[in-house]
Amino acid sequence: MEIKHSAVAIIPCNDLDASQRFYERLGFTATAVYPHQGYRILHDQLGASIHLTHTEPGWVVPERNAHGIYLYSENVEALAKEFGDVAELKPWQLMEFAVSDPNGVLVRIGWPATNQTS
Repeated sequence: MEIKHSAVAIIPCNDLDASQRFYERLGFTATAVYPHQGYRILHDQLGASIHLTHTEPGWVVPERNAHGIYLYSENVEALAKEFGDVAELKPWQLMEFAVSDPNGVLVRIGWPATNQTS
């Protein structure tokens, strides 16, 4: 695997399987699974990466989780539809929608409105 300069979110998870299924709906697939360490690395087809790490019970409280990630995706409208939502034009000129993962992490997905391809 070639490493490029980037930043990657490491998301604490109560249930790695449920979290992986959620991010698969966003187009990610597991590219490395470390069951004994409770760690998974996911990538999408364009190279975005998310790391999932298992936490001790009670450490992540979904209803109180203040963490979030932002995913820039040309497929924002199709992804919104996948989650039963609609991408909206925001004042900052991005088509955008938001959804929470199983751990309460706010996942905002957006793309510049003038560059829509879907």
